[in-house]
Amino acid sequence: MVKNPKLAKSIQDVSWYELIRQLQYKSKRNNRVYHKVDRFYASSQICNNCNYKNEKTKNLSIRKWTCPEFGTYYNRDINASINILNQGLKDLELAV
Repeated sequence: MVKNPKLAKSIQDVSWYELIRQLQYKSKRNNRVYHKVDRFYASSQICNNCNYKNEKTKNLSIRKWTCPEFGTYYNRDINASINILNQGLKDLELAV
């Protein structure tokens, strides 16, 4: 990206801030809800069917895993996205 690592970090921070700002703006403009899930929520470690927390998946090199309780085979990213959606919906239900 940029050869100066300090400058690259500041550019990355600004880009991330701008993405979040745009999401908030567009959500408000289109009457949608923008909600942030807790950054420490273990979305990629939890089975989205039975809520079993697989501690082995803390290792980021593990991209696919099988739930020992439910037996479902997971892609780490897809499972995490489903868990984040479910957690966001759960958080919003509590807020209503």
